[in-house]
Amino acid sequence: MTATTAPVAPGLPAACGPLSEAVVTALSSGVTRALPVVPGYVDPLGRDLQLALQTLYELHYRGFAGVDPGLEWDPELLRLRAALEAPFLAYLRENVEPGDDPAAEMDLLSVEETSGTGPSWFFRDEGSWEQMREYFAHRSLYHLKEGDPHAWAIPRLRGRAKASFVAVEFDEFGGGRGDRVHQQLWADLMAAAGLDPTYLGYQDRVTAETLATVNLMSLLGLHRALRGAAIGHFAAIEITSSPGSARLVAGLRRMGAPEECVHFYAEHVEADAVHEQVMRHDVVGDLVEREPELAADVVFGMRALAFLDDLSGDQLMAAWERGESSLL
Repeated sequence: MTATTAPVAPGLPAACGPLSEAVVTALSSGVTRALPVVPGYVDPLGRDLQLALQTLYELHYRGFAGVDPGLEWDPELLRLRAALEAPFLAYLRENVEPGDDPAAEMDLLSVEETSGTGPSWFFRDEGSWEQMREYFAHRSLYHLKEGDPHAWAIPRLRGRAKASFVAVEFDEFGGGRGDRVHQQLWADLMAAAGLDPTYLGYQDRVTAETLATVNLMSLLGLHRALRGAAIGHFAAIEITSSPGSARLVAGLRRMGAPEECVHFYAEHVEADAVHEQVMRHDVVGDLVEREPELAADVVFGMRALAFLDDLSGDQLMAAWERGESSLL
């Protein structure tokens, strides 16, 4: 079965505070001259900021139904986006331990753990099908654009790093086959699980932590100055994906989940094991050799991914431990 996602752009999200309200109002009206000044202190991981930022980033992806595509480069919206990015990036810089040895960092990431407390471990052994469906809803904001945020790094690379990076992305985009694009495989998974497979279908129900994990990719991808971090982020995904996907495959088979759900993660077990080696040696290795000044940013991208993924995973697990839904 192949789920066909709606060809139209998604609708604007429901605002959850003054910042996101200002963004949604500006986009729906086309009037941007009344955008607010971001206050001196704003919660960098608050849902209001994260939703406002995610909405502005989406102008660079598929946009929104009824929103003028020309607003993508509106100077007032870009000013507001920069003002929202600043506290988010500063928070990450303050909370992610610095490092400057990408090879050593990748060696650590490659060591497969024998136990853990995150969602993939939980689902391997005891999570329920309904909790897994909630997990799918959270992950849909990323997987329905999988490969897209990192593609912005392509024109910022050279030589072997560029060629090898494109080879990995080629697999993300189905190797030239529309039905094999990972975004489509995820839509198939969502439909098989009885969930909404449309792009941003769950934007109003996911938490600030989920939004932050996706916003990080857009932040790194859209800024050439952060290209090293974007590559580190992507490398860390490819290195750590295979073991986690294998645990999810085991959990899905334990639950008797539809084959489309199993297939998505089984595909990543095999593909990402190969991608790991390409990213380690041909992309990160070549990039750092050409531009050694980017080494610290490469490590930052790897560690920022883990930091936000841990926060998001902790939020999910805490809700389930309380016997509550993790969705809003």
